[in-house]
Amino acid sequence: MRKEKLAEEDFIEDPRYKQCNKEALLGLGLGLLNLVWWFAWGYGLGLKPPEEYTYVLGLPMWFFMSCIAGALLFTVLAVVMVKKFFRHMPLGEIEAQDGAESGASGEVR
Repeated sequence: MRKEKLAEEDFIEDPRYKQCNKEALLGLGLGLLNLVWWFAWGYGLGLKPPEEYTYVLGLPMWFFMSCIAGALLFTVLAVVMVKKFFRHMPLGEIEAQDGAESGASGEVR
């Protein structure tokens, strides 16, 4: 019982977890948005008979927009998201004073 109490008192929540959770949710959101984009273009325009297709660079519009344009768009969005919202952080252990400092300021070192 005494060991449990000491362990609880010595526990310092890693302030990097908050940032990591934010980054994971942003990545998941971008992935889901990519899926919606692909599905909407692929099945939205792809349900027409082939005689009614519009072509871009020799490819059906639904394929071009869902696979080519979507891949380019979401690659650019991923780069922008990483540069704007992701933070560089060391992956080593944190010290007690580092956890208190970064937790107090809300900034990840």
